[in-house]
Amino acid sequence: MSSLPFPVRVAAGLVVTAVEEARDLPRTVAGLPITAVSRVLQLSMRAQQVVTELAIKGDSALDGVRPVEEAPSWARFDDDLPEALPGTWPRPDLDDTSLEHTDLAPTPTTPRVNGHAPKLGVVAQTPDALPGYESMSIAQLRGKLRSLSVDEVAELLAFEESHANRPPFVTMLSNRIATLNAQ
Repeated sequence: MSSLPFPVRVAAGLVVTAVEEARDLPRTVAGLPITAVSRVLQLSMRAQQVVTELAIKGDSALDGVRPVEEAPSWARFDDDLPEALPGTWPRPDLDDTSLEHTDLAPTPTTPRVNGHAPKLGVVAQTPDALPGYESMSIAQLRGKLRSLSVDEVAELLAFEESHANRPPFVTMLSNRIATLNAQ
């Protein structure tokens, strides 16, 4: 324990701290610009957060005052298209006059499966191996494939090739058949 008075001990501590800081000054000066930029970026990000929080509070306060637009004028949905468009799909390789009196002629009510039109003259039906297959997305099919046998996957592949013939589906089904045959 020191017998020196408290203010003298504090003064000695200040002198030692000043000497240590003087020794570290070159390193501190080198890092000063980085520290300053970091602090400025922190402050600007915090200011942006505060402004965003205020905007959110303002939006929630004004939501009750202003009426909500049913459908924005800039939004276009498939349901808004004229009725004549969905069934019309030109086939440059076929003459429309040659198909007039057959069941191969495209009609406005021709069903589309996942955005693809089935091949002409093929009756759309659900394969027995996987009911609802024709309306499944690729992700849904991927989830169901593990529970199917080789014969069932082969049936789906034949169905796909004779109907929509979508390349990602054909590839996935072919790969699954190869994997099952390899096991």
